[in-house]
Amino acid sequence: MLRDPSAYLNDIIEAAAAIEDATDGLNGETYGQSRLIRSAVEREFIIIGEALKVISRRWPALFASIPEGRQIIDFRNLLTHEYLNVSDRLVWGAIQVDLPTLKAHCRDLLQELNPG
Repeated sequence: MLRDPSAYLNDIIEAAAAIEDATDGLNGETYGQSRLIRSAVEREFIIIGEALKVISRRWPALFASIPEGRQIIDFRNLLTHEYLNVSDRLVWGAIQVDLPTLKAHCRDLLQELNPG
């Protein structure tokens, strides 16, 4: 059975919340010192990228309304296939800058898809 786009948007929101929980109270330096936290965060970003990839293929109009969608999919590809090129500074920047915006966009879209 195919999942609807709301399920994928929820996956993104939940993964973003997990990243926020894992990094709460940390700064870039302390983030970089914990392999366990870095691994957890990168895994959640991979989930976000996969969900966006599915949305892009199945619901292109919905995907077009997520401005940072392509960038996050590219980031997922970097994490998955080019892990040697992943810098902690890059991931920390994505957490601080891109993640809150993505989460807000997905919440808005979810509300549009499921009003009330």
